[in-house]
Parts: sequence; structure tokens; C-alpha cells
Amino acid sequence: MSVDEQSTMETVFKALAHPVRLAILDILRNGEACVCHLETALQQRQAYISQQLAVLREANLIDIRRDGLNKFYFVTRTELFEVIDRVRAFVGSEANAVPPSYFVDKCPCPHCATLREINRESPLAVTSQD
Repeated sequence: MSVDEQSTMETVFKALAHPVRLAILDILRNGEACVCHLETALQQRQAYISQQLAVLREANLIDIRRDGLNKFYFVTRTELFEVIDRVRAFVGSEANAVPPSYFVDKCPCPHCATLREINRESPLAVTSQD
């Protein structure tokens, strides 16, 4: 193994060795998320989350998609989840995934506000009858 490969592995493992960064990755299992989503789910300040996102980006584990003024973070290689899951199984731990609906209900971002509005205007097609 080359020195560069060892350095890359070290960077990845250091990035994964933090509970908030693991929580961010668990959220990103459901797909991309904006910082507002992450703030809502993790109940942390934006600056702190941005620091953790920078570490994950430096390790090339996540990237950004820009949509107007919004930035959406996503995992660059989904094989990462297999690595995390195997380590969790090894230590007997489970993921603390946040369901995608949590964001729509709680997140203040314009994207989620639009989804809340759509959900309000579109009642469920199936209703129960007694």
C-alpha cells in the first residue's frame, strides 16, 4: 500500500470517527439534504454542522449540489454505508436514522415549506369508513 493510499484511508477513518459526522451520513442515507435539514434533525448550530460537513467533504465522502441559493449535500459513494453498517455490526451498535418525513414536518427551508403546502392541499386519497 502506498503512502498516498494510507493517507487517504487515515483521512476517511478520521472523518468517520465522530458521532455528529456519522449522524449526518445516516441522514444522507435517505438522499440529499440541505443544512437546514441537518440543523433540524441534529439540533445543532449551522456553523458547527458546516464544520462537520467540511471534514466529510475533505475526505471525499460527500459533495454539494447547488440549486439557486440552496446547497444540497449528498454521499459520493454509497459503498460507504456498507462500511459503516459492518463496523456497527462489529461493535453491536445500530444507526439512529432520521425518517425523511421529519424534515418536511420540522425543517424551515423553502423546499420543505413547499412540500408541507402540497401535503396540506392533497389529502390522502384513502379514508377509513366505519
